[in-house]
This record gives sequence, C-alpha cells and structure tokens, in this order.
Amino acid sequence: MYRTIIQQLIEWKNNPDRKPLILKGARQIGKTWILKEFGKTQYQHVAYVRCDNEPVARNLFMDYNISRILKVVEAITKVPIIPGKTLIIFDEIQEVKGGIHSLKYFCEEAPEYHVAVAGSLLGLLLHPGESFPVGKVDILEMHPMSFSEFLLAVNESQLLDFLVEKDWDSIGILHERYINLLRQYYYVGGMPEAVNAYIEGKTLESVRNIQLSILEAYRLDISKHAETKVAMRIQQVFNSIPMHLAKENKKFIFSAVKKGARANDFEIAIQWLVDAGIAIKVQRVNSGLPPLKFYEDMDSFKLYLLDCGLFGAMVEADASQVITGDNAFREYKGAFTEEFVLEQLVTLSKRNIYYYSKENSQIEVDFVFQINGVSVPLEVKAEENVKAKSLKLFHNEFSIIHSYRTSMCKYREEEWLTNIPLYGVREFFSGL
Repeated sequence: MYRTIIQQLIEWKNNPDRKPLILKGARQIGKTWILKEFGKTQYQHVAYVRCDNEPVARNLFMDYNISRILKVVEAITKVPIIPGKTLIIFDEIQEVKGGIHSLKYFCEEAPEYHVAVAGSLLGLLLHPGESFPVGKVDILEMHPMSFSEFLLAVNESQLLDFLVEKDWDSIGILHERYINLLRQYYYVGGMPEAVNAYIEGKTLESVRNIQLSILEAYRLDISKHAETKVAMRIQQVFNSIPMHLAKENKKFIFSAVKKGARANDFEIAIQWLVDAGIAIKVQRVNSGLPPLKFYEDMDSFKLYLLDCGLFGAMVEADASQVITGDNAFREYKGAFTEEFVLEQLVTLSKRNIYYYSKENSQIEVDFVFQINGVSVPLEVKAEENVKAKSLKLFHNEFSIIHSYRTSMCKYREEEWLTNIPLYGVREFFSGL
C-alpha cells in the first residue's frame, strides 16, 4: 500500500543537513512497515533492530559509544553498516534505556550514518535521568491512511488524479462513485491492517474485529504505561470521546466524564492521549482575526479520535448504516463527518487547527486555520443540508477574504463561499 509520507522520507534522506529521524505516531498505523519499505527502495541495505524483543538491545545504548553501537548492530543484523548506503532502523526504541537519548550522539559524532527510529508513546516513556534530544533530531509525524491513500489501496488511482488536478467537471460526473467510496472509508477507516483486510475481500465483520483489537491494544497500553490512578482517568477520557462528539455542542465537558470533575483532574489524562497520538485536540479561538494563536482559549476544546473507523467501532455503528447512509446513523453522522474532515486536514501539515464559537451564543464554525497568514474558516456538513448561518456571520464579522464549506454536495463556487465535496477536502487544501 502506498503511503504519501514516503516522499517526506526521501526528502529527509537527500537533505545534506539530515539528522537522526524520529517517526512519531500512534500504535499500528504502519510506522515500521513504511520505514522498512523506505529502506528497501531507497538504500542498498537495511539494518533493522526491534528493541523490545532483541535481548542484546537491552544494553545497546549503555554508554553512547557510537562506534561500539554500530558494531553491535552489524553483528545483530548481519548487515553491513555503510554511511549513505545502509538505513539503520531502531524500532520500539522507547523500550530500552538510553535509546532515544543516543540520537544526540549519532547527530553530533556520526552524522554520515542514516538512522531512523520508530515507536509508540515516544516522549511519554523517557527513562529516569534521560532527556529528549531537542534540536538533534528530525521529526516526522505519521497518521492513519488518508482517504487519498484509501483510493489508491482500492485501485481507484484515476479518481484520486481527478481530485489532485481539481478537475471538478469530471469529479461532478463521478460524484456518486466518490460518495460510495467515502462511505466505505467511513466504516473501514485508515488503520492499515483494517484497510488491507478490506481490499483482500475479507468480511466487514473481520474489519470490525481488527478495529476492536486495535482499540483493546490502546487500552492495554494505557494500563501498561501509566500509573494506576492516571490510567483510570485516561480510560475514562478515552471512552468518553464518542459521547462528547455526539452532542450538538461537541465541546469537551469534564463533568460529563465524571460528576463533579474539574480540569485539574483530567488534564494529564487528555495530554497522555494526545501525546500517544490516539486523540486529536482542537482548541477554541474566540476571534477569527490572524494570528489565531493570539485568541486561543486554553479552557475550551474538542477531542477527536485518530481514526473514523476506530470511532465507528467504539460506537458500534452498523456497517449497513454507515455505508448506505441509513437514517438510523443520523445520531452520529455529524460526529463521523467532523472526524473524517479533521483526519484529512491533519495529514497535510503541522498548521494549528481550531474551532470558533461565540460566548453565550450558538454561533460556531467547525474548523478555522491559517494559510499564508490568512484565516480560513471551514464549515462541515454531513449531508446536503448546506445552510451556513454561523459561517456567514463569522465571515462578515471578521472580514474574511473567502470562506469554505464541505458537504455531500458537488463543488460549487459562490461570491463569498466555496462548497467542497467531502471526498475532495484533503486534496483541495493540499499544497495551499
């Protein structure tokens, strides 16, 4: 399966100022696979060490002697370690003491070697006395497969080409075909194992079982890597995400997790989920004027899951409801759609994504972000009901240059507003 992050990895390889690479992301999104695939296609040799089940790796980084480390890696993998020709991969590096910190010495003492590391919960599992090598590493963040990648996986590259080229006439003719594939993606999501099962023709029940297994793995991670009291609160927040998104006002309410709870009770739990890549936090802004960061409200936010397929598994959404758009799905339709749109946007860049709401008012804009210093509001509609009263008010109040709406309708430009079909939202903003 093609992953677009491969292009960023190639750019890293060719960068003369390259530093050791940390590939961040949640568990089971394909970090190990993509690094191996990258190594296989771009290097003569790949030296792969999985730190959590290789006994020798336990003491591999005990003294940060890079020459010794390279010799041991060569002995473990039986692969020649040649600068520029061998990709060294340390997988699950957070599991061994000194692993992450050793990247500082690779950067300073052996920059000619190409080193990439992957692991879940990176930064959460630093060992006592160990510091993160700030400024000594390059970092790439990986996400579940986007809808664009899903189209490639199901052999619909021509449909993706139309979206990339923004050929809205051709896209409009194929509108129903795109909608059908979009609903399939809503159910399957972007976790590679689930997508692979789907394209291999396995049952939808098999896909759902894979999603449930991934969710269980996340819960086990929480229990394994957090203190008992904190772990319990992380679980509570994790399990409450669908409940919050199902509400008309999707703002995260602490007392909804536990009666009488306050922010202090759950701040660490929320940050743990965000740092682990399991949840995406969208902060509120109280103004649409750039720079949006000035107007960030630290007390108000929404919390989303990393993948719409996993979201569907959590709420036990039936395949027939999701894929056919049955009315029985209406309670979670808005939440699914916002989940989908946010997931596509976060794959594009590191830009901050916010939502806007007015104090003591029902006026709200689903997402607001900046492109080239200009505020870009994006209203999300689950179907073809495209009234956008809040968006219009926001547009006028803050003298927005142009506003955007995404829905199940076809592409349409108006004087102040552009409607983007949901299936095209990622490629529309790609490169902007």
